[in-house]
Amino acid sequence: MTAPLIVFDVNETLLDIDVLEPLFTRIFSSKGRMREWFAQLILYSETLSLNGDYVPFGKLGAGVLRMLGEIYHVPITDAQVKELSGLIANLPVHHDVSAALHRLKAAGFTLVTLTNTPAGPGPDPLDKAGLGALFDRRFTVEPARRFKPSPATYQLVADTMKAARTDTWLVAAHTWDTIGAQSFGWNAALVTRGINAPLVLDGVPQPTVAGASLTEVADAILSRGHR
Repeated sequence: MTAPLIVFDVNETLLDIDVLEPLFTRIFSSKGRMREWFAQLILYSETLSLNGDYVPFGKLGAGVLRMLGEIYHVPITDAQVKELSGLIANLPVHHDVSAALHRLKAAGFTLVTLTNTPAGPGPDPLDKAGLGALFDRRFTVEPARRFKPSPATYQLVADTMKAARTDTWLVAAHTWDTIGAQSFGWNAALVTRGINAPLVLDGVPQPTVAGASLTEVADAILSRGHR
């Protein structure tokens, strides 16, 4: 490879997970449970990776939903788990995604995705939005049987794409992901989307660039040229 490589996280970075909120509000009769579920999902995905265990992300998500049901004394039905799965399979892209991706592609970057979510049997949300063809490869963590930010997940992309680490960017909406990528030697761009922020502490890698939207992050990456 000679073109600089951009690796995109998918959930929340490219896809809008806030559409799941009404389901969680209906199940728990309380706002904020979707964000609690997502945070617990990431926590336990990382726990499994640290322990050397693995279950597919979707099954883990269903298990965490049932766990929250136990915590809040709300029975979770199979139909609700199925509804969650269906919504996740049809997440919409954020409004700023298409234009930003097209700009980066036109500038000569090679674009790929890396997600904890396994590939399904049919078109995924990026395909349904007409954006799938912009990506040279679509990676999931399944071959590594580890979840991000395990180094094995980034190594999977590095081994396949043969890009120098200094020429590789991770774009993500989660600071735990940017920290993992930077510890691996990649550049990192944080898309805060108004709900996330860098973890500013001595000894913690700070994002190479950050912005509230993918538009701002694309601007920042493009302003640096192919460095």
